[in-house]
Amino acid sequence: MENVANSPKTPSAIAFMKMHGAGNDFVIIDSRGRDAVVTAKLAQALGDRHRGTGFDQLAEIRDSQTADFALDFWNSDGSRAEACGNATRCVANYMMHDLGRDALTLITKRGLLRAARQTDGRVSVNMGHPQLDWSEIPLSHATDTLHLPLAGDPTAVGIGNPHCVFFVADADSIDLAALGPGLEHHPLFPQRTNVEWAQLIAPDHLRMRVWERGAGITLACGSGTCATVVAAHLRGLTGRAVTVEADGGTLHVDWRDDGVWLTGPTAHIFDGTLTPAFLAAL
Repeated sequence: MENVANSPKTPSAIAFMKMHGAGNDFVIIDSRGRDAVVTAKLAQALGDRHRGTGFDQLAEIRDSQTADFALDFWNSDGSRAEACGNATRCVANYMMHDLGRDALTLITKRGLLRAARQTDGRVSVNMGHPQLDWSEIPLSHATDTLHLPLAGDPTAVGIGNPHCVFFVADADSIDLAALGPGLEHHPLFPQRTNVEWAQLIAPDHLRMRVWERGAGITLACGSGTCATVVAAHLRGLTGRAVTVEADGGTLHVDWRDDGVWLTGPTAHIFDGTLTPAFLAAL
């Protein structure tokens, strides 16, 4: 029988890390020093929680000439993501350990971002300034982004990717599986959208649940948390510094003059290897 691992037609094994931030879970592949290895087909296969590793998003670390590193993001359905706040924080923590630093810069499709480790071990990332114009979010046509013409009176905010934020009396009563798919694919959002339902607890405290574009129900969403706080402040519900309780943990957002800072815990769960046989079957 042919030795699959030694077959010249079989791809080499690929190392990966599994991480999470407030229950928002990720596969991380470090591709520094080589060509990118992630494709839509690989991301979709890995995103299968039964036949792959399972994740909400996959992040690939790349070399950069203008920052400490670059990051590319993929959703579990194989589609690309422009931004992912919690994955960025997880990778930033890994890279700060790797580089022996407490702060660094990185490049994503969102642009140049800054990250730093706090004294309590939490990791912060500046997700940049929110996109508030309909064409930047983007929406399919000009409309009032603060009060979208949809049932439930949501707000649209871009944090590198589009978000549709609803404010509700009881976030825990929302049937995410029933409402999420239709809103994700609503014609108002030509690139689909993430959807958040937020409940006001106090002017500095929100409860939030999320349906993510390309991933479905997730326990947390970093860019969604940022979008929710921006929307809440613009609607006059909160200040600019807000603690947000997601299904998987607590995150903190501070919308400052230099951008929207997202802070929270990170966890490196385990390291693994994608076998040549798995890769050859794609």
